[in-house]
Amino acid sequence: MSIRKQLENKEKQFLSPYACLSFNSRGRKVCEKKCTVRTVFQHDRDRILHSKSFRRLKYKTQVFFSPEGDHYRTRLTHTLEVSQVARTVARALSLNEDLTEAIALGHDLGHTPFGHAGERVLDDLVDGGFRHVRQSLRVVESLEKNGQGLNLTHEVRDGILKHSKGRGPLLSADEETRAVTLEGRIVRLADIVAYVNHDLDDAIRGGLIHEDEIPQQIIDVTGTTHSGRIHRMVCDLIDQSLRTGGADVCLSEEMDEAICALRSWLFDRVYQVDHVHVDFIKASRLLRELFLYYRDHEQVFLSHGGRRLPGDPLDTSIADFIAGMTDRFALTLYQRVFLPQPWRS
Repeated sequence: MSIRKQLENKEKQFLSPYACLSFNSRGRKVCEKKCTVRTVFQHDRDRILHSKSFRRLKYKTQVFFSPEGDHYRTRLTHTLEVSQVARTVARALSLNEDLTEAIALGHDLGHTPFGHAGERVLDDLVDGGFRHVRQSLRVVESLEKNGQGLNLTHEVRDGILKHSKGRGPLLSADEETRAVTLEGRIVRLADIVAYVNHDLDDAIRGGLIHEDEIPQQIIDVTGTTHSGRIHRMVCDLIDQSLRTGGADVCLSEEMDEAICALRSWLFDRVYQVDHVHVDFIKASRLLRELFLYYRDHEQVFLSHGGRRLPGDPLDTSIADFIAGMTDRFALTLYQRVFLPQPWRS
């Protein structure tokens, strides 16, 4: 018996009846021979971890553009914190930790440079709009490996597509936007648990706010320290999910309201304050000008590393290229295109 089959048998023996078992996966779009030592979800996790898109997350903005301090979060550290929170919850609920981790590691692969500023620019310029959740799915399905994609399982792709909630409800009741697995729903909640806490921590570190400014009604529910807040949120998620008998994942009404209130407070006090928002405006202008220039200069776009996939409109290809950029690569290209360059004889 192969190691993979032994692992699949252990899942059947030890995981919750509500867990998504590797053996029961709906499979991949393109059939392929299974690995002898890894389950399909372990294999998906490894493919994401070794992808170029994952490595580029290191140089993509979370909140603060090109921070001078070494301890501010990037899109990569955000992804790792989401993975840690999600795996903790999955393990406590006896759900599939490998599936949870794969979704968490892949959930932001399609995020643009300069955080949500880049997403808003592309959403305005691309016919049909642009959302990073759809782009993350496009990355793993069509863009990685020079257009071959990663050929991930259905459950991982579904969780990536349905991880984001914007400023809406933390968990969707709509079946079309609700992950088909409990593991995918965990990642959706782990995402906001991670970012409201680490964005708050970074804002305090950056001097934008002070801890004693957080509204008391939020503190009363979530706690007074960074680690304490994460602990309370995670414990609430685990406890409330166990009360359903493990059949669903959920938060208490009190914690749900507190997290939503903290998110709204961060929008008012961090994300939209002038000295943060000004940088978003600058980044938006930079990406908009690059997009419009490439639209009129396709050969330059191709010479800079852009790629046209068969059947894709030029605007889609440009959006793929820009969404895949790191902050520093976007800045370098902008300088190359729009600023005078030193003469080289």
